[in-house]
Order: sequence, then C-alpha cells, then structure tokens
Amino acid sequence: MASALLAAVAVFSLAAILGGASSGFGSSLESRLEVLAACLLAPAATLLFCIARLAKHRFFTPEDINGSALTEGSMRARLLQALLQNTLEQSALALPVYLLGALLLPGHLLGLVPAAAAMFLTGRALFYAGYAGGAASRALGFALTFYPTVLLAVIAVGARILRLAA
Repeated sequence: MASALLAAVAVFSLAAILGGASSGFGSSLESRLEVLAACLLAPAATLLFCIARLAKHRFFTPEDINGSALTEGSMRARLLQALLQNTLEQSALALPVYLLGALLLPGHLLGLVPAAAAMFLTGRALFYAGYAGGAASRALGFALTFYPTVLLAVIAVGARILRLAA
C-alpha cells in the first residue's frame, strides 16, 4: 500500500513538472471541462467492464440468471459482484474529485487529473487481476485506485484554500 502512495506522489510530481503551457491544457472553462470529460472515461469504462462481465455471467449461468436478490448466487457471481461493488465505490469517490480537480486546480496542475485517471485504470486492472488471490494480492490495485483520488482531493482543496487566502 505504501508503494502505491509513493507511486501516486511520483506520478503527480511528474505531471506537475510537465504541466503548464507544455501540457496542452488550457485554463479556460471549456478546456477544463474537456479534461474532465476525458478523465471521467476511466471510471465509466471500469464500471462498464464490471457490469458487462457480471451480466454476461448471469445470462449464461442458469443458477445466477435470476439475479442476486432472488438467489444466493454462485461463487463466480459473488466474486464479480464484489468487483463491481468496489469499482462503484471507487468511481463514486473519483467522479466528484475529478470535478474538483478540473475546476479548482491552477492551470499548471491540471495534468494531475488525467494522471489520477490513468492510475485509476491501472489500479483497477491490478485489482481485478489480484482479487481472487486475497487481500494481499489486490492491495496494490486498490491503493493505486484510492490514493491518487484522495491525494488529488487534498491538492485541489488546498489550492482553493491558498487562492482564497491570497
């Protein structure tokens, strides 16, 4: 988990160093909304992936076709549901934080939002790959999804507070 936090700090540092005029991000509201829209694709894509996997499984598995509310569900359905639930929770946190980042960060730090979205995708892929192996196998994936979102929220709110204090 600590390595994921260090990775988030390193990726954010790189994004901040490479930010500004050379990043291609403008400071206008339109530019910020374009960055936001692109970054929201990461959580949306992971949710789509999870929903599709569970739906496909249920459709082709007679014991699970009635859904989880009407049956206990097979072990595979419960695993896919757990992946979906965790991804939904992570996405519910990421969506408002990406919005905060896109609107509150100074222009030279706007690259932190796509950096967080890239780590979200990477983290989810590692989480999915390691989930069945237990907590230790999925920890890095969870942390690479969670820590960048939390760090982005802290930085965005901090930037806003500093601007208000100035």
